Amino acid sequence: MTAATPRHNPNANGPKPSSLSLGRVGLYAFIIVTALFFLMPLIVMLITSLKTMEQIRQGSIFELPWSLNFDAWVKAWGSACTGLNCTGVKVGFVNSFKILIPSTILSIALAAWTGYMLSFWRARGSTVIFAILLVGAFIPFQVFIYPLVRVFSTVGLFGTLPGIILIHTAFGLPVLSLLFRNFFTSLPIDLFKAARVDGAGIWQIFRHIMLPMATPMVVVAVILQVTGIWNDFILGVVFAGPANMPMTVQLNNIVNATQGVKEYNVNMAATMITAIVPLAVYFLSGRWFVRGIAAGAVKG
Repeated sequence: MTAATPRHNPNANGPKPSSLSLGRVGLYAFIIVTALFFLMPLIVMLITSLKTMEQIRQGSIFELPWSLNFDAWVKAWGSACTGLNCTGVKVGFVNSFKILIPSTILSIALAAWTGYMLSFWRARGSTVIFAILLVGAFIPFQVFIYPLVRVFSTVGLFGTLPGIILIHTAFGLPVLSLLFRNFFTSLPIDLFKAARVDGAGIWQIFRHIMLPMATPMVVVAVILQVTGIWNDFILGVVFAGPANMPMTVQLNNIVNATQGVKEYNVNMAATMITAIVPLAVYFLSGRWFVRGIAAGAVKG
């Protein structure tokens, strides 16, 4: 007598959801409306930047350009005027990179080291340092602007490139240190103990074991710092000085210029140029963002 062959139950893992439920329709509708809400200004800016001023005066805001015209982009980059200075946004573009690259590298390196030390090398006073970082992450940076102006003026860093780099590095440390600390805390402690048994030192463990495993968190930190530093206006206009004005300050000066005819296509082109870098960084590394944020989420 042969045993009966078990039949496969298609609903063994629960009933198959219907292909078109009310909840799914609502979810898709919400996603589409949200995407359009955020994409519409970008589309309007792009379309307007490719129009001539004649078409802008005559046509609708959503009307497509009569022809592809990049004259506004060329002028926004190299010859748009802010008062008597007609150098476009290229000066601010270069200044933003001068500020962005060292600030991002310094803040991420220091935050990764701080998070590593708070996770595996619990020295005396580490709890106090962690509490200070936690408080500093939630205090508005505007509170510190006036005291920092006085301090930086005293030491000769106000209005200089090293001064604005130091400002962005300091303001990025609390949040990034917390993210790295929470990420390293989620790693198995056995990795650390095994490395110690094999004779690895504090720097070797960090360099060869912990830092390579923290790649998703490093990408998250890069995205946060690039978008935060590149889009910053207040710190740039206060601490950078006339010779180091970043992109956002140059854009504000061009858009709010009071002399001559208001050229909306040039303003939109300048805005698009300003937005290129953070958009490119996010689209190139966005798949790591959710993974890193989830790994660095606040844990008990």
